[in-house]
Amino acid sequence: MPENIYAIGDIHGQLGMLEDVLSRIEKDGGSDARIVFIGDYTDRGAHSREILDLLVQGQVEGRNWIFLRGNHDQMCAMFLEDYPRNDARLLLGYHWLHPRIGGIETLQSYGVRVADGDRIYQIHARAKEVVPQAHIDFLSGLKPFHQEGELLFVHAGIRPGIDLGQQDHDDLIWIRDEFLDHKESYPWLVVHGHSHVSNPEHHGNRINLDTGAGYGHALTAAVFEGTECWILGPDGRAKLSP
Repeated sequence: MPENIYAIGDIHGQLGMLEDVLSRIEKDGGSDARIVFIGDYTDRGAHSREILDLLVQGQVEGRNWIFLRGNHDQMCAMFLEDYPRNDARLLLGYHWLHPRIGGIETLQSYGVRVADGDRIYQIHARAKEVVPQAHIDFLSGLKPFHQEGELLFVHAGIRPGIDLGQQDHDDLIWIRDEFLDHKESYPWLVVHGHSHVSNPEHHGNRINLDTGAGYGHALTAAVFEGTECWILGPDGRAKLSP
């Protein structure tokens, strides 16, 4: 029987939801369960700092956890560089502190004040004073994807027709239509988040686990045995099929 591997969709600062799904995973697979975190740990929810504390602590303890990079994690990391940068994939006029992105909520979780009339350099200076270096290092060290057997875990998706080793890392955390609209099979079953849906979806060639936790909806955890997938709900496993 294939070894179980678990995956958690986009978290977006939702600490209570994360603690709940981690409890479900432990109940299903034990305390050493292998988990792939799909990315987007920060922004929108109220507890980005606490989320990163939990994940960094798990990393320090040597938990069997694999952390992928999401686009929100990249935007956060870019803002926290010595000179803040903006992600080039954002819409014109958008930036990490735009109300639709959620960076302000992340800074507020660290106690950083953001007021009308502030300039970016002022907010950046306040953030650099309080965000732990361990969090910055964690965000900078996230993986672009994780491939295991017939499964490929990635935050947003892959560009069809491009070898995995040649994929643009920005595509891996930002791509939407070109990936979502592709109906043909890939060399793997692609497990992703990024494009939120009401419920987990299995499209035969891909599985979407982003169920909108950043907007107050559910956070999804799944378990895989080979390419067979189950969603972990309050009452245990529920098979997810194409």
